Amino acid sequence: MVSTSKAVAKDKPIKATPAQREWLARGLGQPGGKLPLFDRNGQRVNTRTVRACMDRGWAEPWFDNPLKPDWLVCKLTSTGRDVARGP
Repeated sequence: MVSTSKAVAKDKPIKATPAQREWLARGLGQPGGKLPLFDRNGQRVNTRTVRACMDRGWAEPWFDNPLKPDWLVCKLTSTGRDVARGP
């Protein structure tokens, strides 16, 4: 039987994409590490970027937004700060 699943090294750290790193870096200078809802062009940050960073423990929900409950207001975690600063 041939396995088609890929083996993943457990020691290998997951690298952030350029979009993820840029989003995380924008929280470094903000009070409490607040991450922006919008990119530098005024467009809403891609939900996949936000979710991927949350799934990896780089960002966490900060509070619920009663005006826009579908928007995730997040802040950096300590691991997220390390990722944002780069290698």
